[in-house]
Order: sequence, then C-alpha cells, then structure tokens
Amino acid sequence: MSSSNAEPQTPSPTPGERSIDDAILDAAADLIVHLGVRRTQLSEIARRAGVSRPTVYRRWPDVRAVIGALLTREILTTLEGAGLDVHDRETLVERVVEIAVRLRDHPVLGALLHSDDSDLLLQYVVERLGTSQRGLLEALRTGIEQGQAHGSIRAGEPLELAAMVLLIAQSTVQSHRMIASLLPEAAWRRELARALNGYLAP
Repeated sequence: MSSSNAEPQTPSPTPGERSIDDAILDAAADLIVHLGVRRTQLSEIARRAGVSRPTVYRRWPDVRAVIGALLTREILTTLEGAGLDVHDRETLVERVVEIAVRLRDHPVLGALLHSDDSDLLLQYVVERLGTSQRGLLEALRTGIEQGQAHGSIRAGEPLELAAMVLLIAQSTVQSHRMIASLLPEAAWRRELARALNGYLAP
C-alpha cells in the first residue's frame, strides 16, 4: 500500500453546493457507523444522500476519498471551539485531553478505529499527515508558543513540541479500547494529562 502526505482534495464548492457535499458526507457517516467501513459503497452513499452517483464522482473519485473528506470535516469540526488558544500549560493540557475524549468517542472515528480494514486505518490515521492533522498541529503550536511566553511550557521548537503532543494524544486515543479495563475513564484522563504536563513542563 502506498501512502501520501497529501489529503484527497475536495473541490471548493460554489454557492449552493455545500449542502450537497454535506448530504454526501452525512450519508457516508451514517453508513460507516451502522454498516461498517467494508459495507459502505459509493452507490449506497449516493442513494442515501439523494443524489446520483455522477454527482458524488464529480466531488470524490471513490469511497476512500469520501471517507478522507469526512474525516477532515469531523476532526476539524471537533476542533472548532476547543479553545487551544490559551496562555498556560495546564489549561492547554486540559483542552487537549478534552479534544482527545471527543475524538475517541466520536461515532465515525470510533467505527474507523474499530474497523477490520487495517489498510484504511493506516492510511488515514497512522501513515499520513493530512489537512485535519495539520489543523490540530497549528492549533497546538499556537497554544505552545503562548505557554512558552507565559513561562509554563519549556523551551523548544513549538512545532516539534506540538507534533509530539499530537503523537501522544493520538496513540492514547487509538489504544483506548485495548487498555480500557486497566485505565477506566477517570484514570485515562488523569494519566494522559500527567503525560502531557510532564512532557511540556519546564
């Protein structure tokens, strides 16, 4: 399987088209959650969205591209209003943990994480740095820079620190199911916050 650093590009919608894009992505989300990734077919996405298959093809070339666009939308929507533009380490860490919980419990992301389609999971979560992850990195970088100015985050290249924070949080989210019996909810949140605070502290 080949991987790419570029995320499938969604054509920029013209006025009036956005609702069609959302209808298609909403249909894909519903199928992924209720039927699973392997049973999500482009023809069924089109049917549930109330559009023709050519309408979907004009936007995305295949199901994987639709899923890539869906992931980008859901992750960036989850990030909106998360408030990573803060001035101190403890608040930043609290917000990162909250975002991790939201992503962990997101129905679409959860379905993908628990899918038996390992190639799809590797491509969209592990092997690629796409639009959604770049958005997370940029938000983390801003928060880290402000924490450094505040004196509560250690010195270092902000983007490098942001990348490691992303890796810590992402791996914790991905492995949650495996260690759920060992780390119940309160402990999971507490230990993730401790790991991030320990990494970022001066």
